[in-house]
Amino acid sequence: MSAPEHDFNSSIPGLASLLQIPGMVFSPDCPARQVLQTVTSRWAVLVLVALLAGTHRFSELRRKIGGVSEKMLAQTLQALEQDGFVSRKSFPVVPPHVEYSLTPMGNEIAKQVETLTDWINQNLYRVMQHKRTLQDSGTE
Repeated sequence: MSAPEHDFNSSIPGLASLLQIPGMVFSPDCPARQVLQTVTSRWAVLVLVALLAGTHRFSELRRKIGGVSEKMLAQTLQALEQDGFVSRKSFPVVPPHVEYSLTPMGNEIAKQVETLTDWINQNLYRVMQHKRTLQDSGTE
């Protein structure tokens, strides 16, 4: 699917106008939805934020991100690499030594995702309190 032709230097349209432009994230066929799905997955968010601290080996990431299986971490890293957010460097040694780091584009998106995780960490008590209120009132 080719990207729609749109002059982004012109005045920025409102949301209603954006919804009408083929290829934008609100369009069901927009390839950005796959990127959005990858970047906002639970494991990708944690990988991106972890890699903000610098280059990590696979085993270091697995230890840092509690609860992720080896398979899910490998799939997540592969998807992030395919989208250009993570760089994988393999060293020809035995046992294998592979390092993962953020690309410049990965660093940009990781900072955005970190803002989201910071907000969640700072407001988790409010979310949990709301859930308890719903449970206590029986309107869950």
